[in-house]
Amino acid sequence: MKKLLYFFAFLGLLTSCVSKKNQAIKQNILTLKDSYCKAPFKYNYVNKIPSYNADSIVAANIDLKDKFSDQSILILNALDNLDEVHQIMELKKDTSLESQVKVLQLKSKINSKITIALTELDAVAAEFDCEGERVAQIGNYVDNLNDSRNNKLILYSIVTGAAASIAGGIIKDNAWSNAVDIGGGVLGAGFGLATLNPKGKKVEFIHQRNLLRDIWNEKLESPNFPPFIWYMYTEKSFSNKEKHSIISSMKERWLHYQFDDNKMEADQSVIFSSGGFYRSDDLHNRAAMLNQMQSATRTINQNINYLLLDLDKLIL
Repeated sequence: MKKLLYFFAFLGLLTSCVSKKNQAIKQNILTLKDSYCKAPFKYNYVNKIPSYNADSIVAANIDLKDKFSDQSILILNALDNLDEVHQIMELKKDTSLESQVKVLQLKSKINSKITIALTELDAVAAEFDCEGERVAQIGNYVDNLNDSRNNKLILYSIVTGAAASIAGGIIKDNAWSNAVDIGGGVLGAGFGLATLNPKGKKVEFIHQRNLLRDIWNEKLESPNFPPFIWYMYTEKSFSNKEKHSIISSMKERWLHYQFDDNKMEADQSVIFSSGGFYRSDDLHNRAAMLNQMQSATRTINQNINYLLLDLDKLIL
């Protein structure tokens, strides 16, 4: 009988330790539940997206073709700097000091717009990075919860089997002894089968400012993105193959790799909502998608870098 009491005391001690660990994990989840990544100050951008008529824009500025790539021309149009470039080309025909000063003034004006665009890119990429880290942290906590749950169930299964075995040896009545053995075996098996839950625990995760929702819908329905960034995301001319925009290509990959080509499941996913209950797989998928958008955002810097090189050649 003493052995049985020792087993139950040992079980209670382990359960208490696991419970304290889970309390700490749940407290950490509360601190990550709502976003700390959004900007403290909300800037109201002018809600005007540049024209998507790329062919017409390039054709209307055919005189710039020998100095700028088509993508550079489109960026200049998006930044509303085409007039300044045309003025610079006219002023370059005059070698006077006054013309040179005006050229530098116009270039400074263009550079100011480019600097703002670059800081917008950095800000958006930084928020994607921060959100990705936030999701990854809570994903790790859910993984720990699932591991802790499975460990407890395995422990219960082992202790139940051991307790049933000891109790069966203590009880002299064969009928009761057999009943205890069977009951302990069934209970232990139940604990073992419970560890096979493929989805695991859920946790509430809130993201009212959902950067991925606009991407998935391919509509700028919120102030999440500056108009220039959204234009770069959605203008086909800035994608590698120029057949699909950056976010259109991204959506195709998400649909295939994250949702197994199930469009209905993707549309109803908590990932594109304002938040809700997430399982571990959903959290890891969201983290991966945020990191992919961060990388896609940073690649836009290459286009602006080429524009700066074209501008330098024009001024020299």
